[in-house]
Amino acid sequence: MHRLRALWQNLNASLWFVPTLMVATAIGLAFALVFLDAGMSHDWVPDYPLLFGAGSDGARGMLTAIAGSMVTVAALIFSLTLSTLAQVSSQYTSRVLRNFMRDRANQLVLGFFVSIFVYCLIVLRTIRGGDEGGFIPSLAVFMGLVLALVSIGVLIFFIHHMATAIQASTIIRHATEETHAAIARLFPRQLGEEADPQQAQDLLRQAGELRWQPVPARATGYVQSLDEEALLALARRLGSVVRMEHGLGGFVARGAALVSVARYEPPAAPTVLTEELTAQLNDCFSLGSQRTIEQDAGFGLRQLVDIALKALSPGINDTTTAIIGIDHLSALLAQLADRRFEQPWRTDHERVRVIAVRPTFGGYLATAFDQIRGSADGNAAVYLRLLTALATIGQRVHAPARHQALRQQAELIAEAARRTLPTDYEREQVRQRLAEVEKNLGAVVEPNNP
Repeated sequence: MHRLRALWQNLNASLWFVPTLMVATAIGLAFALVFLDAGMSHDWVPDYPLLFGAGSDGARGMLTAIAGSMVTVAALIFSLTLSTLAQVSSQYTSRVLRNFMRDRANQLVLGFFVSIFVYCLIVLRTIRGGDEGGFIPSLAVFMGLVLALVSIGVLIFFIHHMATAIQASTIIRHATEETHAAIARLFPRQLGEEADPQQAQDLLRQAGELRWQPVPARATGYVQSLDEEALLALARRLGSVVRMEHGLGGFVARGAALVSVARYEPPAAPTVLTEELTAQLNDCFSLGSQRTIEQDAGFGLRQLVDIALKALSPGINDTTTAIIGIDHLSALLAQLADRRFEQPWRTDHERVRVIAVRPTFGGYLATAFDQIRGSADGNAAVYLRLLTALATIGQRVHAPARHQALRQQAELIAEAARRTLPTDYEREQVRQRLAEVEKNLGAVVEPNNP
């Protein structure tokens, strides 16, 4: 099931899968209408000359014209799509290309025009006239005309859709919506039961005594997904504890340790690492050439950060886009602020079976703001918006450790402002905004005289 889910995610992100299904549907529709025409009387056709009045030559000519125009438009759409992908990659970040490829509207439009072309070819070869015995599939030919008329509206929709899709606000909004869905799906997410603190401390003391056996990865790539139930069940069956060496989104080289396994009893005995066991443990993980957002909410944050960094680069220098990215990052982190992050120690009601690599709120906060802060030298607008984002997130935070992470970010922003802002006016603006953050966090943040 885990492999099937990963395969479906890859198919869903391809530009060929949906168009292929649509082409197959068009072939089925063409044959169905032709067979329907072949089995019915056409005495009623002369009663509707405007709709079904074309002879065999007229039907051939119309379908030929439709097929030729559809393949031309399909080529144009493919060209527009590729040029759009190249523009988005250079102006924003290549990490959002997967979002464009997963866009169902793009897939449907590409498939629609190719499907009409294939439909017309199938119907065209069934038309016979004169000495050939005379057969005109009137319903099938009329359907070809209807599809051609609908294609005009589809083309207009596609142009509007692409013009909207390449806007910075739209790209950022789509990335945010995907990340919102991933956060709602992943936090909280169960991997067995959380171990109680005492049990975790006992295992920590035992960890030095256990003989950990690294399990090599059989492929190179990023950890895209994890079959948590299978990993827990396998650890239980082995009577062992499995320690993940890489979290979701982490990069694993072929032959490097993917996980480590240690036996509980006797603790001095190493785990026998067979080919079957290595394969089973590797099957619990799905590796790919790029990170995906389905089980990796941090990748959604990474997309928004990359867009902001590209906007702040000297070649683009688009502060407005960077601020939009910061606003959406603050919304995502506010969503995470009161979510439960499980402990890495997972148990099967008896003893700890899996030591997982879990994300932390502080880690997400650093991912969202560290690089943007470092790339915003001398940009007061970005510093002010970063402090506003911290104030927004602080309204949702209740845990002391998370308050401390926010305070640390505020201190780093204040220090960066002190070092890089050129005027007293800008430094005073940062000082005032910093005071607002202090109120929201409920603790004094030293401004370092920005």
